[in-house]
Amino acid sequence: MNNSLIASIPDLHFSHPAVKTALTRRPRRNRRTAALRGLVQETHLHPSQLIAPVFILEGDNRRQEIKSMPGISRYSVDLLIEEATALYELGIRAIDLFCYTPNEKKDAQASEAIRPGNLLQTALRRLRQELPDMCLMVDVALDPFTDHGHDGIVNEQGEIDNDLTLPVLAQMSLLAAEAGADIVAPSDMMDGRVAYIRQILDQGGHQHVGILSYTAKYASAFYGPFRDALHSAPKFGDKKTYQMNPANSREALLECQLDEQEGADLILVKPALPYLDVIVKIKEQTALPVGAYHVSGEYAMVMAAAQNGWLDADRVFEESLLSIKRAGADFILTYAARRVAEYQRKR
Repeated sequence: MNNSLIASIPDLHFSHPAVKTALTRRPRRNRRTAALRGLVQETHLHPSQLIAPVFILEGDNRRQEIKSMPGISRYSVDLLIEEATALYELGIRAIDLFCYTPNEKKDAQASEAIRPGNLLQTALRRLRQELPDMCLMVDVALDPFTDHGHDGIVNEQGEIDNDLTLPVLAQMSLLAAEAGADIVAPSDMMDGRVAYIRQILDQGGHQHVGILSYTAKYASAFYGPFRDALHSAPKFGDKKTYQMNPANSREALLECQLDEQEGADLILVKPALPYLDVIVKIKEQTALPVGAYHVSGEYAMVMAAAQNGWLDADRVFEESLLSIKRAGADFILTYAARRVAEYQRKR
């Protein structure tokens, strides 16, 4: 620095009244050491607050890597047990199951979703036997099982028929409950499905099974890798008649209010990072636990950048999940669950 410039700077000693007043408070004092930073940390991220989405497929000793989601695979049930055990030992005590359905088992009515003894029931029963203390969640939606890739039944007019879809979702939920699911998670965004599912579960003697409602699931561009993982992209049109408009947030509050009235036990916002404002607003409105889904596109972007050496994936994932927690999420579904838990354990 130029000596003349240095000479022009006022003498900032503590006898200077203005400086003394300005520096009475020094926030940096609380950042000085790791111990101090830990004492005043406002938001905490623990593996027990994470839910790991897991893709399952038929067969034995099968593991298929998903190219658009580096580090994520589909697992046959035997290998699913190994993966779930590893997650449990890392402190991740909840998983959410998504079924990969081969094309020959898909049809317009999503028949495989409600077939007793299907892959989902088989996986749940094995998991309940091998890991009795793991919280088992299941995705309830028809798009992995329909040949058209939509989350509902298509009527004769070519529309996604809300009311025709509800009994199928409820039957799928009932089968999951019978096989040992703790929570069913309807992600379809049909109107009234929470009340319909709650009624069927209660009538079947499964009052203890909870409902995690995808309250605000947006028609997002961030779902591409997920649809690749399940081969569930819609064959016609889009999902904008049932998933929410990304421009809306007050509508999410209405959806939350309705789901509460219908008997939801937990509320979910999907995706997470582009909708932190929605998480904040819903958290302020409801007394129910609020979660967020850190989705496939959010995961894949970080992994792609990391593979190019542009950023540190572990640090970015932890920072991202902390921001979701800071916005008010009580729990987070994330494909980075295992990676973040391993990263935290190493430190």
